[in-house]
Amino acid sequence: MSSIYLNISFAAYFLALVLYAIGLFFASRKVSGLARSFLICGIIGLSIYIGTRWYTAARPPFSNMFESLVTFSWAIASVSLFVDLKYKIKSVSVLVTLMALLALGYASLLDKGIEPLLPALKSNWLTIHVITCFIGYAALTVAFVSSLVLICKKKESAVLDDISYKMISFGFLFLTLGIISGAVWANSAWGTYWSWDPKETWSLITWFIYATYLHTRLRKGWKGKKAAWLSVAGFLAMLFTYFGVNYLLSGLHSYA
Repeated sequence: MSSIYLNISFAAYFLALVLYAIGLFFASRKVSGLARSFLICGIIGLSIYIGTRWYTAARPPFSNMFESLVTFSWAIASVSLFVDLKYKIKSVSVLVTLMALLALGYASLLDKGIEPLLPALKSNWLTIHVITCFIGYAALTVAFVSSLVLICKKKESAVLDDISYKMISFGFLFLTLGIISGAVWANSAWGTYWSWDPKETWSLITWFIYATYLHTRLRKGWKGKKAAWLSVAGFLAMLFTYFGVNYLLSGLHSYA
């Protein structure tokens, strides 16, 4: 029954993407507003799906790649909605909605079975760690899209630069909280706060790239396309932390 909400969300995201694209090319506010409505429907549908799965499994639905991708898609769409309401930059809305749709589409190809938690995952810190990380990841995804659009423009855009900066500041905070909560969780599960596991190492690399972005902006005055390239580098490191480590490197996070 809950899979219906997953399908509804996918359809709503797809319609939102199409309508955002139409609104972009034909400069129609009404169509963009309709796209926003479908995006909200998709977020609500995924919220119900996540809540239903949580209730059915009697545990937080964050323990495997399928569940994490659903959460990631929900977080991307939620942050995107906020940015769309504030800035109404159609090109950013199109690409971020596409990212949310791709995450959900990839999730739909994976095993949706509910498995019991591994002993190491039976901790309230898991919920805190995953939620903070994915809120951070979602904000950094929006920052990446804004930076990419900025790089592709012939002229500098103060608005796109502002979106990237604010989303990175917000995402960096939650990424930091995610790393700290992960360290606390690791200590309770494995008896050590830090073990240089591949995911821990790449999380730290990602953190340093975004810390460099903020440092160079605040202390060196880097803005515009120069700063945007650092945002892109940070996003690529984040993607490898999320996907590359899981599929290419073995470690304590191999189940994620």
